[in-house]
Amino acid sequence: MAKKYLGQNFLYDPNILRRIIQIAQITPEDTVVEIGPGPGRLTKMLAERVKRLIAIEIDKELYEKLKGQLAGYENIELIHGDALKFQYENLSEFKVVANIPYYITTPIIFRLIEHRKNLKSMTLTVQKEVAERIVAKPGGKEYGVLSIMLQYYGKARLKFIIPKGAFRPVPRVDSAVLHIEILEKPSVEVYDEEFFFEVVKTAFSKRRKILSNSLKSFSKEIKDVLSSAGIEPSRRPETLSLEEFGRVANTLIKSSGFELIDL
Repeated sequence: MAKKYLGQNFLYDPNILRRIIQIAQITPEDTVVEIGPGPGRLTKMLAERVKRLIAIEIDKELYEKLKGQLAGYENIELIHGDALKFQYENLSEFKVVANIPYYITTPIIFRLIEHRKNLKSMTLTVQKEVAERIVAKPGGKEYGVLSIMLQYYGKARLKFIIPKGAFRPVPRVDSAVLHIEILEKPSVEVYDEEFFFEVVKTAFSKRRKILSNSLKSFSKEIKDVLSSAGIEPSRRPETLSLEEFGRVANTLIKSSGFELIDL
């Protein structure tokens, strides 16, 4: 029985599961982390194709069932625990394949990005709306902090939609499969990553305002700073590309008139 409080919606269709594995581009030499193996259908298919599989299941009842079902697989390390607390930094190169419960999607992604040093890729089944936000381009309402963060560190592609009827129990919304290839170096060159994301978050926290208003806490001369970065001060944050946000952050740092005001 699926537990609603854990956001459990299970995929059983072998054709969809095979498509997910194909998109993950796994090899017999790979270490793969599966977050939330659930009934273990995808787990078994992954184990047959990789060198090492680490399956993290928070549900004690499912974990106990999986222990018996997966006993014959020597390359599976089944862990009863919270994927948000797993020490990903202790792994050598690895890939992630996961059907993530909707309510922890963003925290899980941020946790993985935080420990991206040896992370090669993520193939994630997530809520369709979240997938659309991650791959969104400038100019639309879906484009925001999540879009910029993921596209800064990786190349994100929405591969296909999974209708809600494919899950049991049936969720309220459709899902999508995302493949995110982690880049060897960020897609934009910035002087200070933490400051870059502070600028982005501040801009989008007031996304209805024009940039000269939403970013005025960073400088008394914000209009001049924006103009120096080649950005029209009257533009709104959702219209700026990653490169343009990078220019804004870098110009703020190097501008002789820059004065950082406590946020």
